[in-house]
Amino acid sequence: MTERERALLIDVVRPNALSDADIAAWLAIQAADPSLDSPFLSPAWAQAVERAQAGRRGAIQVAVLREGAKPVGFLPARVIGAVAMPVGAPMCDYQGLVAGPEVRIEPKRLVEALGVQRLDFSHMLADQPTFAGHARGAVTSYVIDVAGGYGSYEAQRREAGSGVLKDIDKRRRKVEREVGPVRFQALASCRTAFDTLLDWKRKQYLATGQTVIFDAPWTVDLLRELHRVEGGDFGGALFSLHIGDQLAAIQFHLRGARTLHAWIIAHDEQFERYSPGLILFQEILRWMDDTPFTALDLGAGDYRFKQQLANLHRPVAHGFVGRPSPASLVRGAQYGVRAAAERLPWPQVSVLPAKAMRRLDLWRGLR
Repeated sequence: MTERERALLIDVVRPNALSDADIAAWLAIQAADPSLDSPFLSPAWAQAVERAQAGRRGAIQVAVLREGAKPVGFLPARVIGAVAMPVGAPMCDYQGLVAGPEVRIEPKRLVEALGVQRLDFSHMLADQPTFAGHARGAVTSYVIDVAGGYGSYEAQRREAGSGVLKDIDKRRRKVEREVGPVRFQALASCRTAFDTLLDWKRKQYLATGQTVIFDAPWTVDLLRELHRVEGGDFGGALFSLHIGDQLAAIQFHLRGARTLHAWIIAHDEQFERYSPGLILFQEILRWMDDTPFTALDLGAGDYRFKQQLANLHRPVAHGFVGRPSPASLVRGAQYGVRAAAERLPWPQVSVLPAKAMRRLDLWRGLR
């Protein structure tokens, strides 16, 4: 441990009790480091989640790293009993320590400051040295970089051998011939479209046997609050696509200063063969030319459309940091069983412990 690290103090406060100076420092750190430019890593995200989860189990806390009185790092977490988890999990697609690259700290100090036995993470920025030694695996998060404009992105995809944009153009022409003209709306405030999106997504969860996250009231409260936020560098962004007179696809994104994060997306099944969701993504990418947004983050998940559209990839890790304790022993044992199963030659069996852990984490986060 360096002298500088030993000199770091850790102050723990609620997100909505952060001082103006703390928030300004947090935003300045984000603005200086493109790798931290995600709305999920902003102070406004932690504050919004705290409001949505008011009265529920646990507490949202922020570990603030200070050099003297100067704030130099921020780690938000939800504390429930002996365990801390990411703020807004399972709806939080990125986690990490918001700090400059020169800031180093032993992660167990953060665990101690939060007053817990362990800190779990599921979408931690894998390139962060603070947590890299505690990762138990990683997946890819997909990003569309359009900093050079849609035309440049289109040319880059073509040169990379991807025909996805050409295919979307064909589908657009086909649906306009067979059904009606395509109409795109950005930053829609329509409550009906928003409610329709939640209804479509709920049906999708049920049809695929997934947990309906909207059954936890705080998740809907959070989404509704973010939809009402207008302007600024944080909030929701609702996009819709009509085909003829019919609403065909809707997407609700989280927006930061320069990044849109695709979040809740769904479409009307009657238009499935035309891929209205892909058409809507293309419309959003073209619309971004006239905005400050330079990236559309698709998040993790090995879906074909993400692989075809993305031109950047970011690894995100899962794992935990724990002090010697019962909670850490339990988590370590879970990962041990998972690792042993993943070495088995039977795919249907080898994935079961990982699925069980994800379902457990989902249940814990939604409570």
